Amino acid sequence: MSFDSGLFDLPLKGEGLRIGIVAAAYNRDRVDTLTRLVVSSLEEMGVLETDIRFERVPGSMEIPYAASQLAKNTDCHAVIGLGIVIAGDTSHHDVIGYSTAISLQNIATSTGIPIVNGILVVNTEQQADDRIGGKVDRGAEFARAAVALANLKI
Repeated sequence: MSFDSGLFDLPLKGEGLRIGIVAAAYNRDRVDTLTRLVVSSLEEMGVLETDIRFERVPGSMEIPYAASQLAKNTDCHAVIGLGIVIAGDTSHHDVIGYSTAISLQNIATSTGIPIVNGILVVNTEQQADDRIGGKVDRGAEFARAAVALANLKI
């Protein structure tokens, strides 16, 4: 048995899926760009614009709460949390990165609804830009992960 780990090679079906997106307002311009990349990729896979539920929260730290509410109280097949945390003079970015990652994983396992961690924790603004339309398209990756995981439930 051979194993090809390329997520981009999987045939993904977005038709009929309802996807929730929770996006942080902090670093809004970059998060909005990331959100557009996610939505575009979802639509390319067949997810209808009317089947994408969008919620805005103040910052990345608030994403797990909103993701939890979408997972528990809506008919979303998957939820994507989007934020960008750029390192500053303290280790606050590490706290946000670790705590939100653990929270999102706990929500996914406790609700049975896939939660994609689309919170980018980077050291510089350039690293953020490289991941949202520069060298790497994390938006497409997050969208494909959500659809792949939602397909597991169907």
